[in-house]
Amino acid sequence: MIKTSKKNKEKQNTMASFAKDITQVKLPRPTRVKNETPAPLQITAEQLLREARERQESQILPPYQNITDPTELSDYRLRLRKEFEDRIRLPGPSTQVWLNYARWEESQKDYARARSVWERALQADYRNHAVWVKYAEFEMRNMFVNSARNVWDRAVTVLPRVDQLWYKYIHMEEMLGNISGAREVFERNRTCERYLREGGEVARARDVYERAVKNLGDDEELFVAFAEFEERCKEVERARVIYKFGLDRVGRGEELYKKFVAFEKQHGDKERIDDVIVGRRRVEYEEQVRKSPLNYDAWFDYVRLEEEEASSVGDKERVREVYERAVGNVPPANEKRYWRRYIYLWINYALFEEIEAEDVDRARQVYRECLKLVPHASFSFAKIWLLAAQFEIRQLNLTAARKILGNGIGKATNKDKIFKKYIEIELELGEIDRCRRLYEKYLEWSPDNCYVWCKYAEFEISLEETERARGIFELAVSQTTLDLPEVLWKGYIDFEMSQGEVERTRALYERLLERTKHYKVWVSFAKFEAGEQDEDEEEDGIERKQECIRRTRAVFDRAYVYYKEVIPEMKEERSTLLEEWLNMEMSFGMLGDVSIVESKLPKKLKKRKAITGEDGSVEYVEYTDYLFPEELKASNLKILEAAIRWKKQKVDAFCNV
Repeated sequence: MIKTSKKNKEKQNTMASFAKDITQVKLPRPTRVKNETPAPLQITAEQLLREARERQESQILPPYQNITDPTELSDYRLRLRKEFEDRIRLPGPSTQVWLNYARWEESQKDYARARSVWERALQADYRNHAVWVKYAEFEMRNMFVNSARNVWDRAVTVLPRVDQLWYKYIHMEEMLGNISGAREVFERNRTCERYLREGGEVARARDVYERAVKNLGDDEELFVAFAEFEERCKEVERARVIYKFGLDRVGRGEELYKKFVAFEKQHGDKERIDDVIVGRRRVEYEEQVRKSPLNYDAWFDYVRLEEEEASSVGDKERVREVYERAVGNVPPANEKRYWRRYIYLWINYALFEEIEAEDVDRARQVYRECLKLVPHASFSFAKIWLLAAQFEIRQLNLTAARKILGNGIGKATNKDKIFKKYIEIELELGEIDRCRRLYEKYLEWSPDNCYVWCKYAEFEISLEETERARGIFELAVSQTTLDLPEVLWKGYIDFEMSQGEVERTRALYERLLERTKHYKVWVSFAKFEAGEQDEDEEEDGIERKQECIRRTRAVFDRAYVYYKEVIPEMKEERSTLLEEWLNMEMSFGMLGDVSIVESKLPKKLKKRKAITGEDGSVEYVEYTDYLFPEELKASNLKILEAAIRWKKQKVDAFCNV
């Protein structure tokens, strides 16, 4: 019979928690105290605590697991190993997990597996000297002397600055009675210090450090010791160089960086301290862009750091170098979503050369290289074309700016922004003919764009070219396809109304009604007719108002007849039209007649209809139905006919009897 070890605390805690959950007794919900007056016999806190202790149940311990055959033992080991492996695979496993795993394997007398776990723990964190100590103690505890000696030897080689490893190594040799071996280890530990302590032997000590750096170049503690040695020798510049060299070699050495900062605070000035901080950040950014060259956010941060440094130091070449490295990381695919962040590196580069470096030629070259690099056949960036053109305008080079914008119109896939900005620039310069040619090119490229037609007409209206504007509107409404025809027709109608062309406006409404019979067009037409009435109270003014009201009613009546006879199923639009008509009659005041409309208004009925879903379920939805007067009369006639037939059937049945 095999009994599991009590050292497996995690397993016992898990079983204890499980046993506690299944044996825990839930107390009943406390009743509400209705009588809050003090009882005649008071109970002290001491009595409550004593009773609670007496009634406390004994602690529930997890049961021991008795394993009776090898198969059960194998299953138990497999389950425990899987649990340990799952914990190790969690992000950032602690050293204690590795230690528990190795100790458990040791408790199972499987020393090969335990040794494998120790080696894996060292691969995860070889700088943790506690792991080396525990590993060696495991070998010593199980009388594997040569293996323990091998572990100690590796430990002092990897971490030569940790005194505890040397002391324990020597102590083990002493316990084994290997005095010569202990003396050899001691000599290895003291070799470096003997050189350092020899009076006046600075050159030889420095030579020892240099050889150590050559052999153990990535040891952070070695660089710290070397720099502190030079500092003790009053060689401040040497120490500074060693610190910087160590930071370049080690990279993210926290201890080395702290020592360097403390060193500069003691021996340097504010500028040197700032240099240390900048150098540290520079190393971090270099590490980021080395791991992920296409991480453009890291490049932006790196460039911003160098620009801030250049503003104080004046080293613009370093900024250019970083920019050149950044823009050299071209996105791998010709898809615009990959280029959106990248393109701003070029923009910032050009702005830096123009504003900070004040190098116009280099800024122009940056814009040219960027425009050459972008695959305009697949996609383009109007922002680059516009920024390049605006740069040339700031240099008073209109010819170059026009050439850039012209090339942009020819190459870019999205030309809207380029056309708009180009027209705006020419308009500010007063180049009317150029603006007209640009509008014509714009419309050749996008003839269905109602925005361009309206802007072109507004441009001519601003120049008081009424006939040109009217001709543009006529060309626009004659197009077969338009993206927003309602905007274009509204602009045309508003234009004619602003010119006081009543007959032309009325004719436009009639033409529009030939294309669409939307109720909003009818309502707008009616409001136009109603708006022609004069506010004069003279007799001629009253007659004019009556004429406008007559025209308005005629428009509404045409619309009502159309919805009633042509599309009677559009009940909601017909009802909305009548409501607009009613509001219009009410706005006429004494001249209005609401009875004309009220006799046509429908009754609103709330109804329900069944809607079958994709899963076959039926859902009822409420909606509003409209019952117009003519439909109500027809319904009443059907009821009357049914009543007559019923009465006739009754009479015939009586006569037969």
